[in-house]
Amino acid sequence: MEMRDGFAGSVGDTPLIRMAALSEATGCEILGKAEFLNPGGSVKDRAALWMVREHERSGALRPGGTVVEGTAGNTGIGLAHVCNERGYPCVIYMPDNQSPEKVAILKTLGAEVRVVPTVPYRDEMNYQKQAGRYADELPNAVWANQFDNVANRLAHYESTGPEIWAQTGGAIDAFTCSVGTGGTLAGVSRYLKERRSDIEIVLADPHGSALYNWVTTGEATMTPGPSITEGIGNSRVTDNLAGTEIDDAVQIDDQQMVAMVYDQLRSQGWFFGSSTGINLCAAVDVAKRLGPGHTVVTVLTDTGHKYQSSLYNPEFLAERGLRPDG
Repeated sequence: MEMRDGFAGSVGDTPLIRMAALSEATGCEILGKAEFLNPGGSVKDRAALWMVREHERSGALRPGGTVVEGTAGNTGIGLAHVCNERGYPCVIYMPDNQSPEKVAILKTLGAEVRVVPTVPYRDEMNYQKQAGRYADELPNAVWANQFDNVANRLAHYESTGPEIWAQTGGAIDAFTCSVGTGGTLAGVSRYLKERRSDIEIVLADPHGSALYNWVTTGEATMTPGPSITEGIGNSRVTDNLAGTEIDDAVQIDDQQMVAMVYDQLRSQGWFFGSSTGINLCAAVDVAKRLGPGHTVVTVLTDTGHKYQSSLYNPEFLAERGLRPDG
């Protein structure tokens, strides 16, 4: 009998799914790492678990301690689950431009949620900086610091990358995914490049982010935005992302993403979130450039359940000139 031990033991080892219609349309094998099947519902469960464990191992997080984080949602959800299993209170700072569904989930999980005004990272009232200051002031507390805590990318170097390599039998030509903290791309890139340096690593970026320009020009300058995507794109290069070998970048606009997730819903049965839509669009772009016969892997980050008030709300889309039918 095969079984997994508790919440932590259920994180990772997610299946690799052939995206049938996209594979047939491009002549490539487009494979999605089904991170929405993690027990907390997203790829961020891996980073949450690794960061908490690293704080425990270092002695910074002791029994009864509090975990504090600034997050757009999924990392906070993962942390709330991990903290519940391990007996830690959890305090989450979140910008007010995120979906109300995420706030509701976090509160249901027992996290203390502090929704703060959305301001740029350079502002001292940025949600990440507020989280860091609060953790410093609170006895026996740690700031998870997902953007610059390299335990985040270590999670993907030690788990996601090896899983992809094993599941493809090493027959992978390219890996692409979007970046918020940079942990997933950085960890997977490091692992795959050690196995075969010719595997192409491609960063997928929405509009209103600086990372596409950083990869293609070397300068982290913002592109026009904003995007309706949540939790991806960044105005800076995080410690997790710094030093990562990235071969190329593609930029995906909101209309491409919206058309992708609705097509996947209506024709393939998949209910995906916006970052997954960006990832799939990027995978198709990479596959078309490489040509038939190649294998491209991307990340199915989470489902659409947390975006019903935005991405799956017809009025929300219409106000922004976005159309489900492309």
